[in-house]
Amino acid sequence: MKLLDVSNGACVDATVHDVRIRPYGIGDEEALRKMSDRLSRESLYTRFFTGTPALPEAYVRALHQLDHWDHEAMVALLDGRMLGIAEYVRDRKEPWRAEIAVLITDPWQRHGLASRMVRYLSQLAERRGISEFDADVTLANRTAMSAIRTGWPAVRPSSDGGSAHYRLPLPLTSANGLRVPG
Repeated sequence: MKLLDVSNGACVDATVHDVRIRPYGIGDEEALRKMSDRLSRESLYTRFFTGTPALPEAYVRALHQLDHWDHEAMVALLDGRMLGIAEYVRDRKEPWRAEIAVLITDPWQRHGLASRMVRYLSQLAERRGISEFDADVTLANRTAMSAIRTGWPAVRPSSDGGSAHYRLPLPLTSANGLRVPG
């Protein structure tokens, strides 16, 4: 499926397969800040659980502390523009678990990019001894909950106020029980 992205005056006719996914690097800060221009308040709320008009500065600073082992982030890029970021942060008390979060720019949502990024991140996490992801999702984020059901069909969330909490075992499997390749 082709996607026509006309954000920021640029017209890009591309598919999710044209997007490059790689680890977040120290030189990505400016692209991350510019990504904020293509995020609605709703997208920012579903990621950060707060009404923020742009990426929180504390979040941008926290990405400078990546060690690419206990805290990893992958970015999706097309022609130098950041389209999304997926990250995990290992739990210090239970090091086999990690919190996962994904943020995709609005024009690229619902095109499979988040799922693709989670597959890459899952494989890295597994190689680093992580066997379970935790994910908190606002109840209004039906797209994320649907994606989780696709990747982890047997998992049911627990509810905590306005959010659903998921414990997602690795490796990632498909609805038919087969391991999902990256």
